[in-house]
Amino acid sequence: MYAFRKPFTAGAYEGLSLWGVQFKIILVVAQVAGYALSKFIGIRIISGMKTLYRGRYLLVLIGVAWLSLVGFALTPFPLNAIWLFFNGLPLGMIWGLVFSYLEGRRTTEILAAVLSVNFIISSGFVKTVGRWLLDAGISEWWMPAVAGLLFFPLLFLSVWALEQLPQPSSSDLDARSERFPMTGADRKALFLRFAPGLMLLTGIYLLLTIVRDVRDNFAVEIWTDLGLGSQPALLTTAEMPIAVLTLAGISALILLRDNFTAFRVNLALSIGGALLLAASTWSFQAGYLGPVIWMVLSGFGLFLPYVIFNGVLFDRLLGAFRERGNVGFLMYLADAVGYLGSVGVLLWRNFGAGQLRWLDFYTFLCYICAGLILLLTTTAWRYFLVKKKTIESHARQSV
Repeated sequence: MYAFRKPFTAGAYEGLSLWGVQFKIILVVAQVAGYALSKFIGIRIISGMKTLYRGRYLLVLIGVAWLSLVGFALTPFPLNAIWLFFNGLPLGMIWGLVFSYLEGRRTTEILAAVLSVNFIISSGFVKTVGRWLLDAGISEWWMPAVAGLLFFPLLFLSVWALEQLPQPSSSDLDARSERFPMTGADRKALFLRFAPGLMLLTGIYLLLTIVRDVRDNFAVEIWTDLGLGSQPALLTTAEMPIAVLTLAGISALILLRDNFTAFRVNLALSIGGALLLAASTWSFQAGYLGPVIWMVLSGFGLFLPYVIFNGVLFDRLLGAFRERGNVGFLMYLADAVGYLGSVGVLLWRNFGAGQLRWLDFYTFLCYICAGLILLLTTTAWRYFLVKKKTIESHARQSV
């Protein structure tokens, strides 16, 4: 999927602007706006989807996204920017569809960690492919469609492999909780039962998404500001240690049988990630860390909680409180807010902080978001601890 979403960000689109906005920012905002709208739609669609036609939906949605990239190449500047919106619109459904194959299992952490490591590496790898295609003479307009075309065989293989996964076993259902398609009434009831806590978790994910999107969509510009823009392989190689560390950290959570303990450990890891994000950024600016080490450490501090919030934490939350429903609803609720916030920050950067280099803007976000994540996560920890004790107290009294 990332081969149909991220390669365009490998282009610089230098010298192009519209209404005083850099054209690359317009392209990113257009795609993220489509992605954000897809998340709002997905709150209903993904949470209520039955499992029968998931593989077909994956292929159709990614096919539509690729046709949008062809439209981007064929349509003259600046009207071609609208195609990035229609590219993001179907792609926003993919994560929820894929995660629905994995949730509600004793091995969900390992499966989700492997999946998440894939998107950490894939984002950098497809941008490296995009740079190679540009160096080979493919234009910035055709490069995204050509990059996607190269990955169609792997797409078909991947969807086939997902379809071979067995359904959760009875022991999986006992360890977590059974997952069901949700109606509108189900979604409303679940949200109201945990509204303060879910709003806190959504706020944390909003901050993580903002920093992650700036780092991801403008990685080329950040590496250039660091003086390493002539090394496109760094877009991939710098992400690989982050992927390995994240895989190890999240996979270890499978050892925790108690869902509420695992949920709290997820929150503790988010706190640790925020501390690492801020501390590594300060160390880089103070001259104690080189740029590559800083990008790896800050990336790990960012991606560890980001990956946790991409399903693992919500899977444990449902299991801890034995709630009927599915991760898709909670994930898409957080995603919708996260990507909407990302669009707002990108527009603010262009109109309110346009004089900042992307490197300076990224470091600024690292500090601000790390501090807010610490505040919100500790508050969420307290809320869910009190909620759990209250529910258990009521259960004892009813007995």
